[in-house]
This record gives sequence, C-alpha cells and structure tokens, in this order.
Amino acid sequence: MNKEINLTIKPRYIKAYHDGYPLITKESIVDWNRVSDEGTIVNLLDDRKKFIVKGYYGKQNKGYGWVLTSKKDENIDVSYFIRKIKSAIKYREDFYSNKNTTVFRVFNGEGDGIGGLTIDYFNGFYLVTWYSIGIYAFKEDILEALRRSVEYKGIYQKKRFDTKGQYLDDADDFVCGNRAESPLIVKENRANFAIYLDDGAMVGVFLDQREVRKTIRDKYAKGKTVLNTFSYTGAFSVFAALGAATKTTSVDLANRSRSKTQEQFSINNIDVESQDIIVEDVFNYFKYAVRKKLSFDLVVLDPPSFARSKKHTFSAAKDYVKLLKEAIQITNKGGVIVASTNASNFDMQKFRDFISKAFKELNGEYSIEETFSLPKDFRVMDKFREGDYLKVVFIRKVG
Repeated sequence: MNKEINLTIKPRYIKAYHDGYPLITKESIVDWNRVSDEGTIVNLLDDRKKFIVKGYYGKQNKGYGWVLTSKKDENIDVSYFIRKIKSAIKYREDFYSNKNTTVFRVFNGEGDGIGGLTIDYFNGFYLVTWYSIGIYAFKEDILEALRRSVEYKGIYQKKRFDTKGQYLDDADDFVCGNRAESPLIVKENRANFAIYLDDGAMVGVFLDQREVRKTIRDKYAKGKTVLNTFSYTGAFSVFAALGAATKTTSVDLANRSRSKTQEQFSINNIDVESQDIIVEDVFNYFKYAVRKKLSFDLVVLDPPSFARSKKHTFSAAKDYVKLLKEAIQITNKGGVIVASTNASNFDMQKFRDFISKAFKELNGEYSIEETFSLPKDFRVMDKFREGDYLKVVFIRKVG
C-alpha cells in the first residue's frame, strides 16, 4: 500500500490544477520537504486545507509527479488502473481491427490519465514503460490491471529511469505470458518491422512517426534519392524504398545501426546491396557530401533532442537552425526536407521560426508542404499541450 500525505498548493497554482493541469511541479507546492519516498500518494490542498486533486510523487525531467484524480475519495488501486486502461483501449478500438498495422500505443501517459506510464501493443504482446521510480512503485497494481483488461500473448516492461546509475533490479524485461520471438515481426501500414522487446531500452522503431513514414512512401519517395540522417534502424529508409525511391542513404553514428537497418530492409524484401548504409557522425557526413558534391531529392532530419559524439554536441533548441542549413545545402532545388523534432521545450511556431531563419541566412526560398504532430493513439490532454511534443514539417526547397 502506497503512503499518502497532504501537501499545500501555492495560491497562484490552484486554478490550473482545478482546471485539469496534470503535472505536479516543484515550484507549485509549499511543502515538498514533507515527502521523501517516490510513489507516495499526495493530496494537494489549498491554503484553507480544501482538497483540490490527488496525484503521486515521481521525479521526471518534466516535474515532480502527476495528478491522478480530482475525486477526494477515489482509491488508487487495481480497480482505478483497470478503469483507466479500459478507457484507453476503447479510445483505440479501431487500431485493434486494422490488419495492416499491428503495432500502436495503447496508453499514452497523462493523455490517458496517468503521467509517467506508457503501454504499447506489438501484435498481441504488450510493453509497459515506466518513466519514474514513482510510477514504478505502482507496478504490481498496474500489471494486474493490464492482465485483467486485455487478452495478451505476453507482457514486457522497460524502466526508463535509474537510481544511482543502475536499475532497481536486474531482472529481464519479460513479465508474464509467453515470450515473443526475437525479433518479433510486426506490421505498420503493410510494411514489416523487426521488434526486440527484450534487448535494451529501445525496441527498433519509434511508433509516433507512423503517419510521417506513410506519407513519405505514398507521396514523396517515388523516383527520388533519399538521405535519412540519424537513421537508427532505417525505418524512414524502408518506407522510402517501398515507395520506389531510386536509392536511400542511411546515416547514423551507432555501429549497430548498420546491421539493424540491413535487417529491416531484408524483412521487407528490399535489396540491401542497392541501398547505402553509413556509420558516421551526421555532421561529418554533411561535410563529406558537400566536398563530394552529393545532393538529394529528399532529406530526412530526425535527430534526438540532445546527443553527444566525440566532436559534436547537439541540442535541438540551440542547434536545429545549423542542422537545417547543413541539409539545405545538399538538397536539390525542388527537393523536400522532412524536418522533425521530439523536443518538448519549444512549440511548432518556434520550430517554424527555426526553418525561416535557416533559409534566410542562406538567402534561400521555401514553401511548407504539410505538417504533422502526434497520431491519434498518442493521446494528448487539452490542458497539457506540452505533451504534444512531436513536430514534423515537410519543406520544399524552392530556390
């Protein structure tokens, strides 16, 4: 049973929590020093001791915890989690019946009422991801609620937090049911992906880019040369190749990106030898491309929010303009740059400003073809637009 404690909200934050704001921040609470253990249930009261909301204490990079309910007497137990999970599943009913796509998000953190928790579906298998020690403290109740709410082949988990540099325990990621084949082959818009549910923090594909990949395949790839930077396992390259691109070039610094990308090509019956897979720092590759006078019809930019290599440190908020300028110089006139970021510390308008600045500094002209944010299964709260972190812009290089 999780401990429960009363805390006091500073007056200027009361209305926001009353109106449904879900993130509990350090600066919004008068007496955080009264709480020591993550996973503690916190009743947030106003300065007259009137109940406002109930949540839990769990540190993430975003804040100190999440609101769970506005009902004073609601117990945070198995029944509570069952209600939340079943509501999330109902919202995504149409995904379960789609035979062309067998992988999607089932539960998206605060968008479905429980910040710090996500659940993904992989062709009958479920993957639970914990983003703080605080939400992990509810592990047994949440896993029991999931078991009672869905039919499953197997359940896995991943802990995206650490304590003193180490996970809380050294058990593997398998929870119950049957173990998945490794790799597990799933479908996204008829294409195949090799997924690893029990091999480190990542599974092999970022699910939030589903609509972007489909758009590249169906509208932009045919007859084009494609450069996919920060390519990871080559998912964008796979969809470009399936869309009849003349050639794809995938560039990523990680050594394992080569074998992982080759695997994704192979399970989609794409000739690996006809594609280029390069293990290199992306910024070094840009310099190489300029030196060799290489250019492309379609350039995909999907960097991490923050990355560090031996020679370069990249922060999306500080360095995206520079990244865009590098890409613009090796994009053919009339070509398209797919600029993407999952950085949550700036919005789409700021991202558009980055694009404008990059072209202006190069005296170039551009038009915006279309934009994307998170797909339906990545549910976002109206009261927490910061949760809609994905920003993707298809930019046409006019001149």
